[in-house]
Amino acid sequence: MSTLLEKHIVELLQERNDKAISLLYEHYGDTLYGVAFKVVRDSELAQDVLQESFVKIWKKSDSYDSSKAKLFTWLFRITRNTAIDKLRSVNTKSDKEIQIDVSDVYNLGIDSIRPEFLDVKENMEKIEPKYHVVLDALFFQGMTQQEASDELNIPLGTIKSRLKIGLRELKKIYGNTMILLPLIMLIS
Repeated sequence: MSTLLEKHIVELLQERNDKAISLLYEHYGDTLYGVAFKVVRDSELAQDVLQESFVKIWKKSDSYDSSKAKLFTWLFRITRNTAIDKLRSVNTKSDKEIQIDVSDVYNLGIDSIRPEFLDVKENMEKIEPKYHVVLDALFFQGMTQQEASDELNIPLGTIKSRLKIGLRELKKIYGNTMILLPLIMLIS
């Protein structure tokens, strides 16, 4: 690319002229796509990276300094860094996703639901009201412990204690078959 054209593109970028992006895409698009593809190894992801890179280039256009780097070097770095960030983001997201087909939590199946647990709400009436209220808030109303503390105007430590004692009281009713009780309470 000629130095004259490069200077023209830089001037257009600094003026925030839309034509700058068109010229950048026309003259550097394929090469920058190649840079992105080399990092992410996926054509759709490379297209996303290229688009995000052009947005960053547009937003950072006033930070380009021709005395520090050639235009292509600056474009290359932005694209490469964007691709690395995208790759990390995709890898982190996939690491954090729950593998539903592997997880036993979502694969309870009909054999896991035992008839003796279907009366949980009725059996909760048999425990002291102060424990019943906490268990009801946490398991049937879907509150967090902090939300239950705020809603019931009970200190958080007391909520935790009453949860533990309440579950212990239910265990007395259900015996050692209570292993799945918290899960059953969540889906009841």
